[in-house]
Amino acid sequence: MQTIYFKNKPKIVATGTIAGPKECAGIVGKYVDKALSGDMFGESTYEKAECKMLSYAIAKSIENAGVKEADVDMLVAGDLLNQIISSSFAARDFDCSFLGVYGACSTMVEGMALAATFIDGGYAKNIVAATGSHFSSAERQYRYPLELGNTRPPQAQWTVTGAGAAFISYTGGGKFPSITSATVGRVVDFGIDDVNNMGAAMAPAAADTILRHLRDTHRPADYYDLILTGDLGALGSRIVKDLLWEKGVDIQNNHVDCGEIVYNVLEDEFQGGSGAGCCAVVFNSYIYEQLKQGKIKRALFAATGALLSTVSSGQGESIPCICHAVAIENV
Repeated sequence: MQTIYFKNKPKIVATGTIAGPKECAGIVGKYVDKALSGDMFGESTYEKAECKMLSYAIAKSIENAGVKEADVDMLVAGDLLNQIISSSFAARDFDCSFLGVYGACSTMVEGMALAATFIDGGYAKNIVAATGSHFSSAERQYRYPLELGNTRPPQAQWTVTGAGAAFISYTGGGKFPSITSATVGRVVDFGIDDVNNMGAAMAPAAADTILRHLRDTHRPADYYDLILTGDLGALGSRIVKDLLWEKGVDIQNNHVDCGEIVYNVLEDEFQGGSGAGCCAVVFNSYIYEQLKQGKIKRALFAATGALLSTVSSGQGESIPCICHAVAIENV
């Protein structure tokens, strides 16, 4: 069994989000705490802008929780840049313990699962889990320099410029969405080696974790009002539904992918959004609001990550992937 059950049901008391202009033109625009008019955020480089966005999201989640920074016991954060520098540099602004984690685009859920584990065990009371990404910094790190103006293939996704943070607490003094369990994923590799086809690479990992979560918990798929995957995009979303259908699990009516819904449905978005900031922005803004209002009562949040590097891709390696999941319920 790969699923951890949380007896004390840690609560997601508040969130903080920030997103770029392209992202805010879509469904999350009216839910994020700060909508940027440009992607530089007043900084001189894309990497500095990414770090500043992450710091903003963390600070905003603390502010929205109605507590002081001194009340935060730990920050769990990660990102896509080499040596997770956005998270490490952002952590300099906060006087608390820091765990830097890396799960690629699955980092948001990995952080939430770790935070819930620490809190449920009584080792901390308040933890912020956060991550973010930036289109321009990710493109030049993983693919091609922006100046080349390379043509994007039809299977490509667009890295989200944005950051999201969740303030997770032992007690919220009220009714808040709670993390009731977490399923830690396995590394799955179906042999995809196309760095532009993240949806096809990650979908098998998403299917594996969702299936194992349902088997561990003895729950049918329709137990959840929403099964939210992270960053598979339009193509990956279709693949994960097909893979689960082959195993006798139907998520057609309650599945949504963050990459599918983060942008307006326009031809030039190709397969939709990706990046560590994609599910962080979508969940911590739009989805969290639906949970708070009771429109969604039970959600399975399953974020996927492609565990590649420029070195591994250059050496012809396939792309190993992972998916972690947390069950979030209004209990």
